[in-house]
Amino acid sequence: MSSSLPSYDEAAALVAAHAARLGLSRPSCEQVELNSAPGRVLAQSLFADCDQPPFSRSTRDGFACRAVEASKHEFLPIAGTSRAGEAPGGPLPPGAAWEIMTGAAVPSGADAVAMLEHVEAARGMVRLVAGRTLKPGENIVLQGAQAREGDELLPVGTTIRSAQIALAAACGYAALEVFARPRVAILATGDEIVPVGDSPDPGQIRNSNGPMLAAMVAAAGGEPWVLPTALDDEHALDAALAQASQADMLLITGGVSAGKFDLVEPALARAGARFHFTGVRIQPGKPLVFGELPHSSNAGSQRPTLAFFGLPGNPVSSAVTFLLFAAPVLTALAGSRDLGPRFALARMGPRADRHGKAGLTRFLPASCTFSAAASELPEVEFVQWQGSGDLAALARSNCFLVIPEEVHSLEPGAIVRILIP
Repeated sequence: MSSSLPSYDEAAALVAAHAARLGLSRPSCEQVELNSAPGRVLAQSLFADCDQPPFSRSTRDGFACRAVEASKHEFLPIAGTSRAGEAPGGPLPPGAAWEIMTGAAVPSGADAVAMLEHVEAARGMVRLVAGRTLKPGENIVLQGAQAREGDELLPVGTTIRSAQIALAAACGYAALEVFARPRVAILATGDEIVPVGDSPDPGQIRNSNGPMLAAMVAAAGGEPWVLPTALDDEHALDAALAQASQADMLLITGGVSAGKFDLVEPALARAGARFHFTGVRIQPGKPLVFGELPHSSNAGSQRPTLAFFGLPGNPVSSAVTFLLFAAPVLTALAGSRDLGPRFALARMGPRADRHGKAGLTRFLPASCTFSAAASELPEVEFVQWQGSGDLAALARSNCFLVIPEEVHSLEPGAIVRILIP
């Protein structure tokens, strides 16, 4: 093993710095309807069109009142009723209560809401039950407590999920300004690769990496562009790289090892590539290549170079290296502030039968089970696999267990890191 290869942390830091530089130049923008916005990235900040909430509202069914008066435990006459959707009532007369429903506007003069189950009623009057007291502000969200009119609620670069959709809807945004999705060329290489719909001859396999990476690119905010498979031939590779140079990013699978027919690195060099690294001390995925190519003159990109990743051809290796290295660059190209990758803590299950490898950080297919108990870490177990070509093991996993290069073995119950797709 060459000691000149960067460690995972060193390679990740280099990629993160490149992604941060990419994030300084924003992609072009477009407007999309709200129901088409999930997964997109905000290109314009989202502002509150009014106070949030726009009126002081009750968080419980019960009775609006003055906390001091209610805490005396004397009967208070019910002066009115408010339902959600009605205009604010009131003012609340002194020494009175106001029946109110969850979400309704609190009448002026009231400073608390007594919960329905905390009062007793008799002859049109209510009082707090013995032992209960109220504090001003209890069970009320005051007008503007969440935001004031004109406040920035979401900054540029926010990835839009369900919560952001709800906030935008509450502020009257029927459409949002978002960044255009970066176009990612996906090039599988190898004489042994045939289209998905074909029946492979002996020694051939179907192109599984193309559809897998297309799905991963789409999930990370990109627009996948799957190119025809390139044969292990110099002219075919040169032509494919020339076509791919019109994209915003390039993913190549296969042909990046040191074998006789691994022709991708020489082809990249002929295309004018600048290599940042040509291998990382990880398993799987050690032959990973990262660099930049000159952009095609007709690509229309604002950036002078095209980031590329040469991913190993085995599918587990391709998936791991995409998540660790390609996804952060892609999300930066998409304009997002959340560059990943995503790690979490888990507890090792009882079958801790994998060991570390000196000098290599390992990312192994694993299955994480989440407990209903909030106080417990999720439990992770290795998925039995037959190496980095084992697609069935990859499909059975929902994370990758991280074994740092200095760790020799994992004990049951150990706190570990997992990589989350």
